[in-house]
Amino acid sequence: MKTIGLIGGMSWESSKLYYEFLNTRAKEMLGGSHSAKCIMVSVDFADIERLTFKGDWEAIGLLMKQAAQQLERAGAELILLCTNTIHVVSDYISESVAIPFLHIATTTGASIKEAGLKKVALLGTKFTMEKAFYTKTLTNDFGLEVLIPDAHDKQVVHDIIYNELVKGQFTNTSKQKVIEIIKRLQRQGAEGVILGCTELPILISEVDVTIPTFDTGKIHAHKAIEWSITNKS
Repeated sequence: MKTIGLIGGMSWESSKLYYEFLNTRAKEMLGGSHSAKCIMVSVDFADIERLTFKGDWEAIGLLMKQAAQQLERAGAELILLCTNTIHVVSDYISESVAIPFLHIATTTGASIKEAGLKKVALLGTKFTMEKAFYTKTLTNDFGLEVLIPDAHDKQVVHDIIYNELVKGQFTNTSKQKVIEIIKRLQRQGAEGVILGCTELPILISEVDVTIPTFDTGKIHAHKAIEWSITNKS
């Protein structure tokens, strides 16, 4: 089994789920008392949040580069960035280390393609919904049509994420707002919905809506552990 390096803390609410997903999947695949071989570098999310809202992506990229190199020195053989939004600076990671980097949009796109869907909604921060780093991968690499909410609904989702979810607050009021947004996107033809913020699946589960949901963090972690177990090179 290969050792997986995790860049976490964005937020720790979802990072702890990554650890659970990796170990659960390892046990499913190998049985017995097997668990994942992994290392985590966890950043202070307050610093990342401040730089995000300043639009200082270069500073964030340099922090991610530093974390990735720290993981490589510690013996990681694959790197996961345990967040959706910060993949906007994923080039800083992939270009700074010699080990593979597994992109969350790539694993998500593959999972949607495997499900046979062609038109999906994307929910996440405004950065994830608006910047090309995510939708371009889904469109160009997997031929998917991606729907995003209108300006008002984008702001609602964005505010729920930053004002509540990353702080560990999950309210029924916000849950109902997100469900209504998903319903509106479904009426526009969405066959499934990407929960493109790693905290969103804590708020919304697959039983809350009538179309398939794609938990990006779980998909990402499962693909990583499968690579860890099956890759022999």
